[in-house]
Amino acid sequence: MKKLIAGFAMLTAASAFAVQGTISTDTETVTGDIKWQPRAKAYLIEKGKITKEFKLADVTSMDIPKPQGLDKAIQMVEGGQGVGAVAVLAKIVADYRMLKWDKMAGRYLALAHLAAGDAQKAVEACKSIIDEDKSAAYTGDLAPAYWQALLKLGKNDQLEGLLKKAATSGNRSASAAALVMRGDMIVAASNDAPDELKRALRDGYLRVVLMYQDAECRRERGDAMLKAAACFDKLGQSSRAETLRAQAKGM
Repeated sequence: MKKLIAGFAMLTAASAFAVQGTISTDTETVTGDIKWQPRAKAYLIEKGKITKEFKLADVTSMDIPKPQGLDKAIQMVEGGQGVGAVAVLAKIVADYRMLKWDKMAGRYLALAHLAAGDAQKAVEACKSIIDEDKSAAYTGDLAPAYWQALLKLGKNDQLEGLLKKAATSGNRSASAAALVMRGDMIVAASNDAPDELKRALRDGYLRVVLMYQDAECRRERGDAMLKAAACFDKLGQSSRAETLRAQAKGM
């Protein structure tokens, strides 16, 4: 027993608690400084002089305030200034490992690397998160950016497997995102051939526009509209393209 207590004390002392939040299980709710423990697949939460461990499987909900600087970094990436946001996003990914915000930060970190033309760095940014949570490769905020990086690297077999998992996950936004990526894959191999662009619309983008109109798929639907508009432009159907862009802007 003494050895066990001593070992736990050493673990606690070695852990740097930096992220404050609230963890709930079926039996209790605790607020304090939280640290993810990768080997144990558990969270340590420190409140005053008391430290408790919560296994990942037992956690029913988690409330973690949004990291300072995340919104600004996202704005920079979306505004074409992702290079300046890389350091902030990388720090959030590291500090918030398995603490709610790592996947959103990882998404925009990957997008920043993609915008800079470095798909390999984008994959590496995603993998640091996926190594902890395998489902992040096919559902949630991170997955679409990871897929884009795999597509850029030509890893289509791996990408196909993840899209199948997304489509059968039971998560509507993941299923919608998979259809958008299906359109992206067709367009990437199309050489702008009209028949292939039409197939991308039919089998990908327009299916999302028509079939995924619920609130949880808003982002994927807007993305599908813009990509469908680009296809219609290439097909010489500028009126349909502008209609879709206007709808996407109004969402």
